[in-house]
Amino acid sequence: MIRIAVVGHLARTSGDFFLSDMPGGAGRMDILCRCINAAFFLSHGLRREIECYLVLCGPPSPPKIVRFSGASLRSLNPDERSAGALIKKALGLPVGSEFRESTPGVAVRRGGLPDLVAMFPFAVLDEGGRDIRASPRLPEGFLLSDHLDFSPEERAILGEREMLSVGPVTLHADHAIVVLLNEIDRRRAGWTS
Repeated sequence: MIRIAVVGHLARTSGDFFLSDMPGGAGRMDILCRCINAAFFLSHGLRREIECYLVLCGPPSPPKIVRFSGASLRSLNPDERSAGALIKKALGLPVGSEFRESTPGVAVRRGGLPDLVAMFPFAVLDEGGRDIRASPRLPEGFLLSDHLDFSPEERAILGEREMLSVGPVTLHADHAIVVLLNEIDRRRAGWTS
């Protein structure tokens, strides 16, 4: 199982946004939708061994965590609106501290970065981290930020976690996920150099 988590600093925490305005009114939900697609889609199928967590920190009732589980995921198509519609439906549910499924493979709960940190171990993807190709063993969990850097408070929550970088230039979050998964694929196939 590979777990990928993305912090959406401005992403709405209710399903009252318009799918046609995900960059604005939904607090850059478009970035998170692209991250979902990058985590799951292959040329002719889905990665079933992935869990992708979105930590939503925007108004009106932050924070919330939305989980996409590849093993049971249905109704996801390779466009932002499809992922946005699944997030919107999940955010329409009343939630507590346990995950509640909204559609097959999509669940939501109340919680933020401290809760995510307690759920599973992960490394932080950060352009200032150590080259991922120099890491002899990769963790099973990875955390990255949306278009905004981690705040000082978030950095304090992350503590001394391993910091890894997927390359020498700063990439969009969804592109970093693709490069990360390519590195994992290469290692699994024995394509190490």
